[in-house]
Amino acid sequence: MTKTDGKKKEGRVVVFGSSTAFNGTLAFKETLRIQGKFKGTIEASGDLIVDKGAVVEADHISVTSLVVYGTVIGAVHAVDKIDMFSGAEVRGNVSAARLRIADGVLFEGQCGMTGIGKDVEIFSRPTEEIKAELQRTSA
Repeated sequence: MTKTDGKKKEGRVVVFGSSTAFNGTLAFKETLRIQGKFKGTIEASGDLIVDKGAVVEADHISVTSLVVYGTVIGAVHAVDKIDMFSGAEVRGNVSAARLRIADGVLFEGQCGMTGIGKDVEIFSRPTEEIKAELQRTSA
């Protein structure tokens, strides 16, 4: 497991490299990038990135946001968004407030769109993020 600095929006990113295979339950608060193989359950308050060539097989994935370039098999719930990029393969039902599926994605499952809750948590989020969300909802 390697720790690297990500883009300023992502903060710290933990990487499971391409030679990593992990079975079990994952829980994390920041951003996790999987480049290898994972099988199990993911219950996290952070973001998950599944790189090209990576395979994630989970009975359940619950994250803040999910970005898929590789393969995800299993039910996914993202509080904020799910992005599936060209070449990605997603097999399972997904639910999120925002969903983006690019051309060239293999997707088998059902989509459920959830609303972002009206409660605003001001103590755990940056002020700029709250302002941007309020501007989006009032427009």
